Formats: sequence, C-alpha cells, structure tokens
Amino acid sequence: MTDQRHERALIVDFGSQVTQLIARRLRESGVYCEIHPFNKVDAAFLAEYDPQAIILSGGPSSVYWDNAPMADRAIYEAGVPVLGICYGQQLMMHQLGGRIEGGTSREFGRAFIEKVVEDPFLEGLFHSGDHEQVWMSHGDHVAEMASGFGVIAKSPGAPYAIIADPERRFYGTQFHPEVVHTTHGRQLLRNFTHGVAGLKGDWTMAAYRAEAIEKIRAQVGQGRVICGLSGGVDSSVAAVLIHEAIGDQLTCVYVDHGLMRAGESDQVVSLFREHYNIPLVHVDASELFLGKLDGVTDPERKRKIIGGLFIDVFEEEAKKIGGAEFLAQGTLYPDVIESVSALGGPSVTIKSHHNVGGLPERMNMKLVEPLRELFKDEVRALGRELGLTDAFVDRHPFPGPGLAIRIPGAITREKADTLRKADAIYIEEIRRAGLYKEIWQAFSVLLPVNTVGVMGDERTYEAVLALRAVTSTDGMTADYYPFEHDFLGRVATRIINEVKGVNRVVYDVTSKPPGTIEWE
Repeated sequence: MTDQRHERALIVDFGSQVTQLIARRLRESGVYCEIHPFNKVDAAFLAEYDPQAIILSGGPSSVYWDNAPMADRAIYEAGVPVLGICYGQQLMMHQLGGRIEGGTSREFGRAFIEKVVEDPFLEGLFHSGDHEQVWMSHGDHVAEMASGFGVIAKSPGAPYAIIADPERRFYGTQFHPEVVHTTHGRQLLRNFTHGVAGLKGDWTMAAYRAEAIEKIRAQVGQGRVICGLSGGVDSSVAAVLIHEAIGDQLTCVYVDHGLMRAGESDQVVSLFREHYNIPLVHVDASELFLGKLDGVTDPERKRKIIGGLFIDVFEEEAKKIGGAEFLAQGTLYPDVIESVSALGGPSVTIKSHHNVGGLPERMNMKLVEPLRELFKDEVRALGRELGLTDAFVDRHPFPGPGLAIRIPGAITREKADTLRKADAIYIEEIRRAGLYKEIWQAFSVLLPVNTVGVMGDERTYEAVLALRAVTSTDGMTADYYPFEHDFLGRVATRIINEVKGVNRVVYDVTSKPPGTIEWE
C-alpha cells in the first residue's frame, strides 16, 4: 500500500473484467485510488487505508450463489460515500435489505436511461435530451430497494438503473459508467468523487515524481541497484526515475535477444549512455536466444524459453557487476492487480513478459518497483515529466518476447530480419501519414504461409505478411484502425518491392471485445 497521503478512493474488486477502468477514470480526474480484492477489505484495512470514497466493482457472480463474494459490513459503516456498480449495486441492495431477482430482465450492450428525479449525481448529464446512452451487462437486477433508497434514473430493462440514498451518500448504477460506451460515464464518476464525496483531485504526476524519488532514496540508501532493461517504455522510465534518485548507484543491463524492432537496440544504448549518462551493460545474446528457439513453434513455449534465458543472462551479468542488493523492475499497477485478483490469489511475482517463472531465490535481491502504482498512460506522463521525448514515450507497446510471437511457427534469423524490415516500412509509413499517435498499437506478423505470386516475369513462392493496427482508449477494448485503401496499397507495394521473401500483404480487421488485449 502506498505511503502517499493524497485524497484517496478505494475500489473493492468483485472480479469484473473492467475493474481497472474504474481506477483509470478516477486517476484521469486527479483522484488517487487503489483496487483491492473484496476478501482483503475489512475494518482493519479500512482504518489503515483511510479512503474518502469507496466503489464496489461489478463481477460475474450472482448474490444468491453459494460462496458469492460479499462486502464486509464495515464498508457501509465507514461513514464515507459508497458507489456500487452492477454487481456492486445488487450486492449493496442485498446486504442492506433490498431484493434481487435473476433471469427475468436481462440487458447486455447499449441501453438508454431516463432521468426520474434531479440529483447532484446526474450533474452534466441529460443536457442533450431526455436520454443517456449507457452500457449494460447484467442478468440479475434490483427488484426491491433497501430502505432509504430512491430511483433517480431508469431504463426499459432496469427500473432501478441509478439509485441513491443521499443521506448516507450511497449510490448504485446497474450499468458500467467506466466503459467508453457509456457516453458520459467519466462525468458520472467525477460527480461521485468530486461532487458527492467532495474530493478536489490533488493527485498529479509532478507530485508522484517527487514522492517516488524520496521513497527510492529511503529504500535503497547507499546500496546498489541493477535494472533489467527490455527496451520498452516501462523499464526505461523506471530506470531514468531511479537514476534521478540515486545516480550512479544504478547500473542497467540490456539483454538483446535478437528479436527487437529495427534500430531499437541502438536507440536504447544511445539514450542511456549518451543522453542520460547512465551506466549500461549491453549484452548481445542473439545467438544464444535464436539457438534455443530453433524449431520451437508453440508460442507459450517461446515465451518461457525467452523468459528463462533472460533471467540466466541477467543473473550472469549481475554477478560480474557484483555488490548489487536491489533489482529494479518496470512493474505497473495492472501487473500488481492481476497478481492478486478478487477471485484468485497470488500468481506471478515478476513481470511475466520477460521472466516467466519468477525471480530465482538464489539471486537474493530486493525489488525496487517505482511504477507499481501507475497505469501505462501514467507511465508515459511520468516519462515526459522526466524529460523523455514524445517519440520515445509514445512508442507502441512491444511485448518482451518481441518478434518471437509475431513469427508463428519456427523462428530463424532470416525470418526475423524479414519481419524487421517489413515492420519498419509499415511504421515509417504510419508516421509519415501522421497517424502514429491515433493508433494504440501497429505491427506486422510474418505468417507461416507461402503463396504463389508473379513478380515481373517470374513466379515466386514467398511468405504472406499480415498488418495489424488497433485503436484503444483504455487498453481493455480495441477496434481495427480504418486505413484508407491508398495507404494500404502504398505500404503493400513498398514491402513487396523492398523486402525479399514477401509477395503478399493482408490487413487484419479483427476487433477485440471487452477483456484483456493481447494481440500476438
């Protein structure tokens, strides 16, 4: 738990796949918040955490199921505003004396709510008409409200779409205000935190930077820290922040597995050695990694091989450096949340995109994780606060296994080089067209399929390359980017002309529904 003394909200997690979005929305309005599983939140926890507002998340359960997750009664007795969302609303009613019914009035997808009475919770809504678009996802519904509650908005399938007990400052929504499909969901959540709870929104990235530096210095003292760089934004921002705190007590180790994007290794070395003057060990282990991956086709096995080798190489370099007591990681808040879910238990202890299997006990190092309270967009903001360029912090996500999972089937150096060249052309054209920042992630995949083609006067039998580009506002849902045909034609022509081994290019128009995005 953080030591920061900002105003804070608490999100109690009941297993919804979009619980993280609630936290993101609150953070966007300057409210510091944390997500904790329902079975960890009791009177003692509340006394320590001291929230000024509490939100009960949605979840997949029914309140009538055996062993259904319940909220500790201390939540309702804490004297702070409480908002229940979907399952959270139903649970609040169930525990406070209302009644829930199931199966008779389901709503999934877009719906429209209608205002019943005026309430501060609805400030800024319904300004364009009598209806507001929201996103429903429920089978059960409130059939009878608990004492003290009244209806402030309804929908055809949910007569208690928004309910309120203004005296206790308890509110409930049957829909999900945190998802983008609820048109003014951000405003609704802000109405709860700033209006109902009276929070000012005092959490800024400048404050986080200063506090993180103090915490790093207090934790490390005069000790030495080793940071494993992946070349991505997370570990790089962590390293720059730690270096600002403790200077040359930090040494970075960059393990190049030979599966990075074009020019990426040179960029990392240049940034850390020349621009920031941070001690950096650059290990070219491409022969080792590609040799161990020879003939391996299963994508999860590829991940584990790369993760295991990364730890082995990193440990070997750490021994050469000697004297380091601390290991720095770019762990983000979603990693922390996923490691202790509401309906499960601890899973991973180190970022799985590199170190599948966990940190070996034999290394006997303490973790320094200065980003563990941040989401990805907040890490980018911190990077800018630290002086990193937009070109670096806005780079599209690139998973630790790199090109290994963008080459289905067996991996060879030739395939990696082919994909690198094609991907570089694709990204270059996206930047040239001014589209890079509009796209959340774009990349190429070298498919394990060859097709017959005619190039000039010769027949060819070469690979098919798939292009992907998706948009996302929250990292939880995504849709394909609608490129113009002229753009796709230009990219395909360049790749076929300039990259030997590819004779056909296709564009993937797959969308991703709510849930975790993993496009490899």
